[in-house]
Amino acid sequence: MNRRSFLAASAAAATLARAQRAPADVPESIRSLKPMTAGVQPITPEERHARIAKAQQLMAKERLGAVYMQRGSSMFYFTGTRNLPYLIIPAKGEIAWIVPARDEERAHTESRVGGNVRTYADADTPFHTVSQALADLGPAAARIGLEEQTPFSAFDALRRERPAAEFVNATPVTAGCRIYKSKAEIALMQRAADVTIEAYRAGLATLHEGMTPRELSANIGAAYTALGFRGDVSVSFAKNTAFPHGSTVAQTLHPGDMILLDDGCSVDGYQSDITRAVVFGKPSDLQRRIWDIERKAQDAGFAAAKLGAPCEAVDYAARKVITDAGFGPGYKVPGLPHRTGHGIGLDIHEWTYLVKGNKTPLAPGMCFSDEPMLVHREFGVRLEDCFHMTEDGARFFTKQSPSIEQPFG
Repeated sequence: MNRRSFLAASAAAATLARAQRAPADVPESIRSLKPMTAGVQPITPEERHARIAKAQQLMAKERLGAVYMQRGSSMFYFTGTRNLPYLIIPAKGEIAWIVPARDEERAHTESRVGGNVRTYADADTPFHTVSQALADLGPAAARIGLEEQTPFSAFDALRRERPAAEFVNATPVTAGCRIYKSKAEIALMQRAADVTIEAYRAGLATLHEGMTPRELSANIGAAYTALGFRGDVSVSFAKNTAFPHGSTVAQTLHPGDMILLDDGCSVDGYQSDITRAVVFGKPSDLQRRIWDIERKAQDAGFAAAKLGAPCEAVDYAARKVITDAGFGPGYKVPGLPHRTGHGIGLDIHEWTYLVKGNKTPLAPGMCFSDEPMLVHREFGVRLEDCFHMTEDGARFFTKQSPSIEQPFG
């Protein structure tokens, strides 16, 4: 689950705490870590050109003359940069950047895939220049796809510039490319997952009575830094683990508390998302029972991830375990209050979702989280590992937790 926005203030505080530490203050489990940056292979310009070509094929299928997008993960996916403001990918021909005149040279150097650069003066609206670039496409510009994160203000400006044009959702093109990961993307996500496990392992070795979630978060953040990456983690103790997105209620760690760690890191833009649930000290019989049911639900979801099966089958299988154990039904708590999983890639949450009603068939290259959560009245347990679909079926990026006492396989 993505708690990054919700806990942004805590993350900033944890980063500051790490920066203020003297080396002697860093726990041994973190000081002993070595960077895991060796061998990381960024996406090549050749692969990005192939992505643009595939997008253009999908545009023809969708009868689109072009796709318009702004800064964000889709721009990075196709071009290797997030730092230029406006991009047009035409159904045919060269991509077009629209940038302030002062950034013309930067546009030529930032893009990993080249492109035609058009400029506008600071005193002018960029959307007039965007409109001119679309007009140069001729009749094809009558139907334009907007990337899903395009702000309404941009859409409103474009439709005023081009009142005769039809603007539609470009998700069939962008998602039609991004859902299916290449071997290079899978390798980057694998590294992100491996790094996250090591950071969690080092952080959990620092547990002590009276610890705050912020302190544990800072330790895990320091572990990410030692490993050579930047990551996020949200930490909950005791009753706060029953909230899927955590809580800002102040806590300190006591024997018998459930601990929930969630989120991950980024490697060349590609995300990990891992959750571990452990108990500080000896688990109670109830904690052990709930944890075991949760693990069975995660197993059932993974077993249902068959090539050609609908995405909703994974959610159904995991949810059935929890319902059969007497929880729920549906999204009621005690029980599983959210979908079983989400797509993951350049965004921690992206297409498509393991949820009731999603008939999309599972296919090679798709990547998902498997994270049914069992919320009890006193605490919650979520085990989250991501998997990718191969030609031979589903494969986890990480080893599942073997038991409540063993968070790492």
